Amino acid sequence: MLSSPRLKILLGTLITFACGATAMADAITVTDVAGREITLDAPAERVILGEGRQIYLLGLLEPEAPFAHVVGWREDFSQADPDNYARYLERFPEIEEIPTFGGFKDGTFDVEQAASLNPDVVLMNIEAKAATEDAAYDDKLAQLGIPIIYVDFREDPLEHTIPSMRIIGQIMDDEEAAEEFIEFAETQLARVTDVIAEANPERPSVFIDRAGGYSDECCMSFGPANFGDYVTLAGGSNIAEGIIPNSFGNLNPEQIIAANPDHVVVTGGNWDAYVPGGNWVGVGPGSDMQNARAKLEALTERTAMTGIKAVESGNFHAIWHQFYNSPYYFVAVQQLAKWLHPELFEDLDPNATMEELHERFLPIDYETGYWISLHDD
Repeated sequence: MLSSPRLKILLGTLITFACGATAMADAITVTDVAGREITLDAPAERVILGEGRQIYLLGLLEPEAPFAHVVGWREDFSQADPDNYARYLERFPEIEEIPTFGGFKDGTFDVEQAASLNPDVVLMNIEAKAATEDAAYDDKLAQLGIPIIYVDFREDPLEHTIPSMRIIGQIMDDEEAAEEFIEFAETQLARVTDVIAEANPERPSVFIDRAGGYSDECCMSFGPANFGDYVTLAGGSNIAEGIIPNSFGNLNPEQIIAANPDHVVVTGGNWDAYVPGGNWVGVGPGSDMQNARAKLEALTERTAMTGIKAVESGNFHAIWHQFYNSPYYFVAVQQLAKWLHPELFEDLDPNATMEELHERFLPIDYETGYWISLHDD
């Protein structure tokens, strides 16, 4: 809890800073994905990222200098996605100097540290809202004149990613860049959804194995959201729908065996920071695909995979986990469609889509390695 004298000092500092910036900024009101109206001066010049991977959004909007306005961020990007972090670090070595924070959800966020950086706004992911309010972080920051804006590209990416891009475009004065990306994303998604709507194919059953091999327990998956939605858009049937009621949850081995899925899609990444040498499938930019394939094959030996059609047919795949937590969801839908309905999407090339995404919008070059299948030659 901030003491009263300290609070007054910090508040006075912020008021002084704000008065100096007023001449260059205009007050705007935005509605965040939590439905809250927030008024702030824009463009925001000093931003705290409540999750480091929010740089996926800023990188699309300000590719030449995505960290120019970031004065602090949660330290998760380097741990959850070290492959892309390394590529951003090579291009923007200054990111090592950005102050890092603990998380809102785990109660380690430091309000005084945040206030000392004079931020114009804190971008927070929607899943941290309950913890933020329980710990009264929102009240403490409000007393200091620091607004929180909630965005989302994880809990319900199909519903919230585009509004989140527009919100950040508004507060950063990047609305034109936001709309250009949104048009690209919607066009690329329609390359799948239009075909599925017209063909109305039989839907193969799919088990999404969330972070398969991350632990010995089985099995995390997705309900009717996130990758569960991606499966539906790609013309599949998610076996967890109707069992897992929310975005994330678990299936037991017996449920998977009984469902006997036609396809299994494991989400993977490089998680040595969390589970050194784990059984997770290390897909991502520049991956060692031979190693990824070996790990994917090993996951077919788990009890939950006993006798299922996906193993017998080789329709056992792995895809980059961070598609669940980034604005690039439409690429995952394209690759899923290629696996589920190869006859309908023979001419669709998700690698080309990913390459265009990087060339047009992102500050780093594209490298293959984001997916693999045991069905591949």
